Amino acid sequence: MLEAPIASTLARMGWPNLLMMLAQSSTGLVEMWFLAKLGTDALAGVAVVIPILMLMQNMSQGAMGGGISSAISRALGAGDGALADSQARHAVVLNALVGIAFTVVFLSLDGMLFQRLGATGPALEYARTYGRVLFAGLPLMWTMNALASVVRGTGNMLVPGAVICGGAFLLIPAAGALIFGVGPLPALGVAGGAWALVAYYGAGTLVLGWYCASGRNLARLRRGPLHWAPMRNILAVGGIACLNPVLTNGLIAITTAIVSAFAGTQALAGYATAARLEYLVIPIAFGLGAPMVALVGANLGAGQPERARRIALTGGAMAFTLAEIVGLLAAIWPEAWLRLFGADPLMLETGARYLRIVGPCFGFFALGFSLYFASQGARRLKWPLLAGALRLALFAGAGGAALFLTGSLTAFFAAGAIAMAVYGLCIFQSVRAWRG
Repeated sequence: MLEAPIASTLARMGWPNLLMMLAQSSTGLVEMWFLAKLGTDALAGVAVVIPILMLMQNMSQGAMGGGISSAISRALGAGDGALADSQARHAVVLNALVGIAFTVVFLSLDGMLFQRLGATGPALEYARTYGRVLFAGLPLMWTMNALASVVRGTGNMLVPGAVICGGAFLLIPAAGALIFGVGPLPALGVAGGAWALVAYYGAGTLVLGWYCASGRNLARLRRGPLHWAPMRNILAVGGIACLNPVLTNGLIAITTAIVSAFAGTQALAGYATAARLEYLVIPIAFGLGAPMVALVGANLGAGQPERARRIALTGGAMAFTLAEIVGLLAAIWPEAWLRLFGADPLMLETGARYLRIVGPCFGFFALGFSLYFASQGARRLKWPLLAGALRLALFAGAGGAALFLTGSLTAFFAAGAIAMAVYGLCIFQSVRAWRG
């Protein structure tokens, strides 16, 4: 991690994460395809839960996970194996407690949250049914992602990638069986998709927990006392970093509510389906970003700041290129994506308009998001977080005002494209300015 060629090292370490995240995203898309068979109301109801699910996923895996990986990589880079073991133990406990806290909060809010996000009538009932099961399983999600981040902090991307990817592939038939019923299993409808996710998180927690406790991982999971200082070390990066997924997924939630209020359920389904394609950009950004947390942290721990900056800029350029290809293809052939989930004319028209306008800017989103991970390794999160807040203000704020004044979704989506480009460029400039 301290001397190897940068681009080839990022590619070698990044492909397991990319494959893992693509598998996770693909299972979510297959689940959407299953749920679309239950009707537009079911699709719209689950659509308002998805930003919350992705918020939890990104906070536990990317934000707190980045803080965990950063702490462990710095300890190992400094040659302190005992500190790395301690950080692993405290990371798992901390994430589990955070997951429990979110379960309590979300279950107490119940349908009120989904109403605020634009769900009404039958769509609201579908959202409640799906959300109650999903929220009950959040502690398992947070624990699984803590364990995966412990392993990634050692520079090992293959094991968490293999475990999570393998579980994701098993999730597809499980989701279909639980949603529609098979053999003795009854059809659970939208709740079946949520139960399949909870089972997936439980299995991943067991396998990764065994791996870390078995002594095979450089940062071992062992019994011991709990202290505030190691948790504070993780929270110094991960806790602050949680603001980024709050801003990213909050943006999706707010703009989904705006589209719903302005154009109705069919337009909501179209926008939510199109915006879901952005979540396919996240695997690219995370695939390269997770290795950058470990590489940047280890090089800074070893006193090599200039190499750490080169790693970040190289990874950002790679993420931009891959995501831009996805965005351009989506802009050219938007209905190839949208028709996988429905054929309602308003749904197709709204989703296609969004992808034609915003798709060409997907590369900037991946650039900024991947460099946000590098900034976690460097413990420099000020500008990535400010850029996320600026994106929210430009899209939801300025874009919402333009929609109110003009009645044009085109103006609203154009604001989203500008906001995405500004987000990526701001974080890129902040990383270029790293010194020491």
